[in-house]
Amino acid sequence: MRKKINKRARLLITAGVTAVALVVGVAITAVIGNDYRLRQEPVLIPTAQGALEGALTRPASGDTRGLVIVIHGDGPVEATHDGLYLPWFEAAADAGFATLSWSKRGVGTSEGQWLHQSMADRAAEASEVIDWANAQPDIDTTRIVLWGASQAGWVLPDVAATREDIDAVVAVGPAINWLRQGRYHLLSGLDDTGATPAERERAIALSDSIRSLIAADADYDRYLAESGDPDPMSEDRWRFAKRNAASDATESLEGLAQANVPVLLMLGDRDRNVDVDETARTYQQLLGDAVRVEHFDATHPLARPVMEDAPAIGAITAVIWPRALFAPSVLDTYRGYLAGL
Repeated sequence: MRKKINKRARLLITAGVTAVALVVGVAITAVIGNDYRLRQEPVLIPTAQGALEGALTRPASGDTRGLVIVIHGDGPVEATHDGLYLPWFEAAADAGFATLSWSKRGVGTSEGQWLHQSMADRAAEASEVIDWANAQPDIDTTRIVLWGASQAGWVLPDVAATREDIDAVVAVGPAINWLRQGRYHLLSGLDDTGATPAERERAIALSDSIRSLIAADADYDRYLAESGDPDPMSEDRWRFAKRNAASDATESLEGLAQANVPVLLMLGDRDRNVDVDETARTYQQLLGDAVRVEHFDATHPLARPVMEDAPAIGAITAVIWPRALFAPSVLDTYRGYLAGL
């Protein structure tokens, strides 16, 4: 009897030691995986619409040869996207660039509300931030690069085309037309879920109903009463949709072509949000030799497809080793592009 108890005790001790070793190993890996080759400091950026809470990163050496300005995609994004942007910031630092990003209005201590902004408002805000950076004696703006993802595609061209101090643009997964992008995203989602013909018909009818109400400039009460939306938007989101539904990047890209600013267009071939073929075709038609198009076996944010197909893997990777979220060569391509400027 005593031998059986001792054997059971040894098994429990062994299992306990193994579990502790595993936890320690994961903790150590997470520490290493979140240790970046950069220095980060908080900044407060004054603008006409209220102060913005920002983050400024620099190479660990402190030596810089330029500044990257970050313009977010959709949603209430914090300056570092809760750490998910840090691999991008590190790649820029490796190339000798500082990076300046800020929390959207209403996020953290940034004043205002991002849902109250048009794309033109966002472009004006970015330009104010650049003016602020140019006025700071300790920020090197010898070269200024705009980096933006997704919804930023309706902001980047406007900023670059209306200023004379932008040296390059890096666009990650931008769309061309707001309404076409919304429809592409809808149909892609229906395909992914294996929707039945009846389900597709209902979803498209709902989308058409919402589009009609936007075109009619319907107020929120009318939207709630007539759209048939089973999961209605908030009033702020409804107004945001109406304010920006006419967005189309074509005219702004034509202005960017006249400014002759080089562009790195980074697209994921597994993008379920944006029609990357339309984006690549439009950028190449309008920008010609000024655009370099790079395709990756990646999703909308240029992540490895498994990160989206298996959300648990994506969540664990984001905590333990965020750099591994990105598809192979994504960060190297960005780093190399900045290094070559």
